[in-house]
Amino acid sequence: MMKSLSQSPIVNNSVLISLTLTASIVLSPISIGGGTAQGSTQAIKTSSFNLSSQKWQNRVLLVFAPSVNNRTYQQQMQLFNQHQNGFTDRDLVLVQVLATDKSYANRQLIDKSSAANLRNRFGVDKENFRVILVGKDGGVKRSDATPVQATAIFEQIDAMPMRQQEMQQRGRK
Repeated sequence: MMKSLSQSPIVNNSVLISLTLTASIVLSPISIGGGTAQGSTQAIKTSSFNLSSQKWQNRVLLVFAPSVNNRTYQQQMQLFNQHQNGFTDRDLVLVQVLATDKSYANRQLIDKSSAANLRNRFGVDKENFRVILVGKDGGVKRSDATPVQATAIFEQIDAMPMRQQEMQQRGRK
């Protein structure tokens, strides 16, 4: 009498190997969206972002937008892309607060409740685009509803008395 295929050890091993390979492909980590976040076997670490913890340490530039696909948001980020050194020189933290996508503070993922708190604090609806500059003293220094040149923000910061003092101190070192 002939064994059926399902009883054959060769077929059973092949089925097991195939199922294992399929499961490992389906469950393997993937890269999400152009290198902004990486999938891994560990959960992606999010942190909370508290504006008051930045007070007297950093200036904060908040960019609110509905999503990464928002045209105005994309224009704004292009305007900032070439000016990373200017952000660093001015102790400027860039915070991207997105309604339908992940939000970031200086390229570090922040949790949804931090993003929601920032939206509430500044009264920016999820559908709206807004750029808000917060000074080291915690006060709003500028608010724009359309994309703004990084150089315009830098010029405004450079005219601030605290920034003038920083430039003098850094120039002496």
